[in-house]
Amino acid sequence: MPSQLLAWVVLVLMSAAAASGEEPGWHFSPLAGEGDRAAMGCTIDTTSVSHTCIVVRCADDFSVALHLHTSRAGGPAGRWELTLDRQSFPVNIVADATPYGARVEGDATGIIEGIEQGETGYIEPLDGARGNSSRLPLKGSLQTIRQALYFCAPRTEVGQETPAGMVAPVPQKRPQTER
Repeated sequence: MPSQLLAWVVLVLMSAAAASGEEPGWHFSPLAGEGDRAAMGCTIDTTSVSHTCIVVRCADDFSVALHLHTSRAGGPAGRWELTLDRQSFPVNIVADATPYGARVEGDATGIIEGIEQGETGYIEPLDGARGNSSRLPLKGSLQTIRQALYFCAPRTEVGQETPAGMVAPVPQKRPQTER
């Protein structure tokens, strides 16, 4: 009987850790309503209590943004440096209304490409307290990000779809004739 109790306790503890959602590596965001629209990559020693994660997210307007999700004292806002395979990206993190609380200000396209194509990254605050480890493995980021953003595009209305296998025609300018 004691071995069954021990097995049950281990199962409950493992379930509680998995339920929190913040875990090292790349996965879909565990936050409510975010799983099918956001890919989350967390540093190697992330736990449910101490975490630093980068999130690539499809916004309601179908734009793609890069967010920072951290348990760091003082919050995520401020200046940070993202290093992806020895290429540094100094960024300004600003507060926003998403579940993550902050996003990278400006165009993050180059950073997202670096995350998708890289091997190792680092997330370091330039201002304020340092959180947990800064090492961010990038293995699996491309697939996770692409899957999360697969449906990140405006939907067409019924009747405006292009038939399967067809390419929508591009409007051509008519050449002007001399008069």
